[in-house]
Amino acid sequence: MELKRVVVTGLGAITPVGNSVDEFWNSLINGVSGAAPITRFDATNFKTRFACEVKNFNPTDFFDRKEVRKLDLFAQFALVAAGQAIQDSGINLEAIDLDSAGVIWGAGIGGIITFMEECRGFVESNSVPRFNPFFIPKMISDIAAGHISMKYGFRGPNYATVSACASSTHAIGDAFNLIRLGKAKIFVAGGSEAAVSEAGVGGFNSMQALSTRNDNPATASRPFDKNRDGFVIGEGGGALILEEYEHAKQRGARIYCEVCGSGMTADAYHLTAPHPEGLGATKVMQNALKDGNIAPEEVDYINVHGTSTPAGDGPELRAIGNVFGKHAYKLNISSTKSMTGHLLGAAGAVESIASILAMRDGIIPPTINHFEDDTEIDNKLNLTFNKAQRRNVKIALSNTFGFGGHNASVVFKAIE
Repeated sequence: MELKRVVVTGLGAITPVGNSVDEFWNSLINGVSGAAPITRFDATNFKTRFACEVKNFNPTDFFDRKEVRKLDLFAQFALVAAGQAIQDSGINLEAIDLDSAGVIWGAGIGGIITFMEECRGFVESNSVPRFNPFFIPKMISDIAAGHISMKYGFRGPNYATVSACASSTHAIGDAFNLIRLGKAKIFVAGGSEAAVSEAGVGGFNSMQALSTRNDNPATASRPFDKNRDGFVIGEGGGALILEEYEHAKQRGARIYCEVCGSGMTADAYHLTAPHPEGLGATKVMQNALKDGNIAPEEVDYINVHGTSTPAGDGPELRAIGNVFGKHAYKLNISSTKSMTGHLLGAAGAVESIASILAMRDGIIPPTINHFEDDTEIDNKLNLTFNKAQRRNVKIALSNTFGFGGHNASVVFKAIE
């Protein structure tokens, strides 16, 4: 069968460096760090006392008080980002077939704040079972997709992708595949996360996954730097409107770019560590390029997973070398996690938006906080250290890799 073309017609973002797409993008190209001391709870006794929190977010600016009580923070972020994307797309909800409009939304953890608060209340009530009737529907990871569909009446495919830090890239990939197979015309695809909590920070601390650079949080996320010591946990959400190309043209939509390929693999190696030679990362990029009929030398920019962990950054760069060979040295590569922190299940969507805007504006966002080369990685690669660089971007690739060995890549192409 002939596959449909799929394009991006709307974007929405709420992030640690901006609560709109424009604010987010301006912060990225200016190298702004979103890391600061934690305000959501008293982190005095934690190994890590900072995070990349969303700032100046008041739920009652978007929801009435009754709604707020029904929504975990991750679902609030989802609804806000999705609303921005739908508005940006110019979709007339009364003019489209709502049975052909769906939602695929990723979350690696979901309502961990709700879960912790309800369990704390149970313990403090001397084990008297007084649970909020909204406990379960606030906590479960799929509920954000449900809320978005209910708000806008989208009756097409609706579900959640849960694959740790690859969750929202998997959501984008699934939406892309369903549209090109003719199963729907429009998707809201993306992800959100809100795990800056005692359980979230404490859990990652116990794994020694987080940076403990408490003396200078703004410089703590330093992908590829010799002295990187872990990732910085972040929160927020990103939404993309994916649409069948002819459908978008017929309604006169503004088109950002085309989604032309996606890849999904597993490392099948370790609970939390990537394969040291980047085997799963190599294969997922190869699969994404093959899916889009894109030659490696056609790619201009890679927004890498680049979490700032000692174990993770090197294997990804080795994988890039495996896939791109000599062309790897002609690419721009950057990790926007150096600014946003690691948004976990929302990372793929937010970083896809960064990749699309790099293509739109011809600007590569930097990898900030580079102070000293790591001799264990290939420093001849252009990792776009510390300052944005101008470049005409026709094709961009975005990578995300998650605990459990989940790998996902998506390829974006300038529309022709």
